[in-house]
Amino acid sequence: MKVTIRDIPPRAAWALEQAGVHPLLARLFAARGITSQKDLDDNLARLLPPPALLGTQAAATLLADAITADKSLCIVADYDCDGATACAVAIRGLKLLGAKRVQYIVPDRVVDGYGLTPPISERVKNAGADVLITVDNGIASVDGVAAARTLGLQVLVTDHHLPATVNGSIVLPEADVLVNPNQPACSFGSKCIAGVGVMFYVLLALRAELRQRGAFDAANQPKLDTLLPLVALGTVADVVKLDANNRRLVAQGLRRIRAGAMPVGLAALFTAAGRKPDAATTFDFGFALGPRINAAGRLSDMTLGIECLITDDAARADELARLLDNINKERRDIEGGMREQALEIAESLFDEDETPPPAICVFDPDFHEGVIGIVAGRIKDKLHRPTFVFAASQAPGKEHELKGSGRSIPGFHLRDALDLVAKRHPGVLQRFGGHAMAAGCTLLEEDLDTFENAFTQVAQEWLDAATLTRRLDTDGPLAPEYRRVELVDTLHKEVWGQGFAPPVFSEEVEIVSQRIVGEKHLALKMKHQGQPVDGIWFGHTEPLPNKVTLAFRLDADEWQGVRRVRFLVEGASI
Repeated sequence: MKVTIRDIPPRAAWALEQAGVHPLLARLFAARGITSQKDLDDNLARLLPPPALLGTQAAATLLADAITADKSLCIVADYDCDGATACAVAIRGLKLLGAKRVQYIVPDRVVDGYGLTPPISERVKNAGADVLITVDNGIASVDGVAAARTLGLQVLVTDHHLPATVNGSIVLPEADVLVNPNQPACSFGSKCIAGVGVMFYVLLALRAELRQRGAFDAANQPKLDTLLPLVALGTVADVVKLDANNRRLVAQGLRRIRAGAMPVGLAALFTAAGRKPDAATTFDFGFALGPRINAAGRLSDMTLGIECLITDDAARADELARLLDNINKERRDIEGGMREQALEIAESLFDEDETPPPAICVFDPDFHEGVIGIVAGRIKDKLHRPTFVFAASQAPGKEHELKGSGRSIPGFHLRDALDLVAKRHPGVLQRFGGHAMAAGCTLLEEDLDTFENAFTQVAQEWLDAATLTRRLDTDGPLAPEYRRVELVDTLHKEVWGQGFAPPVFSEEVEIVSQRIVGEKHLALKMKHQGQPVDGIWFGHTEPLPNKVTLAFRLDADEWQGVRRVRFLVEGASI
């Protein structure tokens, strides 16, 4: 691992400090591209305007007409946390704005697969709907949208994924309205907005349209800011880049959660996860609440997650949150066994004294397709290589198919790599889609070797030695005056995540003692600039030398009512 220190533009750091930003935060923000106090303004008025997102006005007109005509609306959701929160935001928001008949359908990961398919469109029609609204899916569902239109449904696609391509040309579904920042001709300034954020923007536009029609005025219009806790959760859990607009959405959601203003389902999930809403952080979204909702889509039925987010019955919310917590425990058990087996397979691809191949593909017929994405992420983290993990399809009649989930490293666009594989080997990929860092595909088991060779070839061509070297960007040494519990709390209150990395410091420390705890973690007692401090390195058991440069995050540990600073070790440069 190469531990590096981020550049800190001195003029930007100075300007922020002069504007009243804490000196440590000024340094951290400047290193992440913040140049002035106004960049930190998270007021809702600073959000990008809804009309800038192509299709929102047409979507608002379609939905306003549908509400006026008392049409039945059906949301088609995705089975991850972004899709679940987007569905909950759509249901709650449309009802706030006057829709009387709103229902939803979420595809089953195993039986239905991803996105709006013709059978899903038929289910929507049979449910008596007039308008079909996709959330966090649909931009690549050309056949599904066509089937829905043939059935007489109006179709509104809201999505944030990249469109499908055929022979190098973008192909869009022929929906009545498309809202997606990544569709051609859309100049929206936040290309990385999550699916839940796209739906929230559609609701903002719909409220403006209804206000213009006289349904209400600015003084008594429905308060859509009540949806921001859900928007914040889905945005962080989907690991989209936290650009300025996404950070504002997340900051506003966190503010409301800390004040106790959130759906009862979110409150129940905090309780089930043993986290405190009044001290909520982006870490809670990404590592506590998000995984519990995702577990439903991986192992059971995402309806459980959506119902938890849309219920207003506190007792029902508690029941569902406990159920989701139990499913997540089961997911961890399954993942643990699969991770060990998958790592053994991956490490068998190269000798111990060799470097790993430029890409990793792993398959075992006993793998559970619900957790292959998580396992791919674990292997990617361990070996620092683009990784695909495959499982046999569990869908009836499709046992000959393999479902693959991939995770990537910086500098390797996973979906573009799949697109190149598809061009070079037509017919090998039955379906594929995704983003730069995460993607999925379906192929026949007989084509796995062809895919593995083709995918590895693309990685060989695109990746150089620098990209294949694991690099950990840090914020350099931590001044001793900042090694305080109060500073830990200050840092935790900020919005950190993908593209706006949480602070990681690095410098040489002296190891006083070290021991293994819980069979797989290294507990440390150290001296940092001559002062004693505890630390822990989760998932690491190799002993460290007496003096070592560590990369670490700040945390606070509580023992017998006393809080003390500790270091959470992220890596070492020995």
